[in-house]
Amino acid sequence: MSILKLYVRFIVKATELSKTSHAPIRCRITYNKQRKDFSTGIRVNPAHWDPKKQRLLDQSDQEETTNMQLSLIENKINKAFFMLQVKEEPFTVQDIYDVFRGKTLERNMGILEVWDLHNERIEKLVGKEIVLVTYQKYLESQRHLKDFIRHQYKVSDKPLKGLKMSFINEYSYYLKTVKNFEQSTLNKAIQRLRKVVKFAIGHDYLDKDPFLLYRAKSVRKEVVFLSVEELKILENHSFEINRIQVVKDCFIFCCYTGLAFKEMANLKREHIVKGFDGMDWIKIKRQKTLKTLSIPILPQAGKIISKYGSIDDKLLPTLSNARFNGYLKEIADIVGIKKRLTHHVARRTFASTVLLYNNVPMEIVSELLGHSKLATTQQSYGKIVQKKVGEEMRRLNNLTP
Repeated sequence: MSILKLYVRFIVKATELSKTSHAPIRCRITYNKQRKDFSTGIRVNPAHWDPKKQRLLDQSDQEETTNMQLSLIENKINKAFFMLQVKEEPFTVQDIYDVFRGKTLERNMGILEVWDLHNERIEKLVGKEIVLVTYQKYLESQRHLKDFIRHQYKVSDKPLKGLKMSFINEYSYYLKTVKNFEQSTLNKAIQRLRKVVKFAIGHDYLDKDPFLLYRAKSVRKEVVFLSVEELKILENHSFEINRIQVVKDCFIFCCYTGLAFKEMANLKREHIVKGFDGMDWIKIKRQKTLKTLSIPILPQAGKIISKYGSIDDKLLPTLSNARFNGYLKEIADIVGIKKRLTHHVARRTFASTVLLYNNVPMEIVSELLGHSKLATTQQSYGKIVQKKVGEEMRRLNNLTP
């Protein structure tokens, strides 16, 4: 990184002579290809001015006084320049002049500095409104932004008030080309930046929203779930190897409850309660959103609970998510399911095959899945509803005489 230099020069305006043949001295500050000229209030005889030494040379009493005044101006400008450098924030030649004149510069916070304030705030919400992993994701996204600012601008932070949509576009490009992010991961990083910018606007650190005209590229991923036939094949298949059978049972359990991996792994007897209908329900807080889930225990899920009972205070055997998914790949190969099985496929199967394909309204599906917004459910499963409608219309057409 090249260090920008400051140049201070005094210029005698010989064309502006007074009646006593004295001309004004102006000071010119040059920094980063920008200039600022101002009057020093000092007048000298141009005949006695040495432009090379930048000083008055007339061997009079005025010489010492004038030269001391010029040295004082020069020292004050250099001091102002040094003070701005120490802050490690971008500044202009006008800023140097303003500090020299004793003006207090308006505080211009950096985006990473504001992000620190945002993180301090949400850290206190962990366990109350958000989960730890959400806080950790903000820390991770802040590191990515810090890497970008150093890579793109060669500075430690970027002034918040200088942010424009071009900054966001360049950051997106960096995440895609340098960090090699997939579009969905990139969108999450930009989404967190957007929330920090909103935080800045809400606290009057920023007036204009640089995201005003920004539009993220949408990512439509196919929702993978088991069909009715595939689910039945898997349910009816018994595995001789116990560890494989256990994983299959846990997977089927989640196909009929929609529990995410962590909720399945943490499920205890205390989470089984009697519902308003007299039936057993699962009542557990979802770790991702801290929303309490209330899920009726369907017969298929009830049988699996009865089979395993209570193991170390937990209702189901547990192992790591990675090992669980590894065994699911083996299970798919054995029973002939061509889809890539992961634990999350069970949750999608619950929403699609078990609920939506049995005409359960989208609002109830959203509630059972523990989504914070109905829009999240509609975005993920809207096409499945359309497919179901299409199948019903074809069935009606076949019934038409």
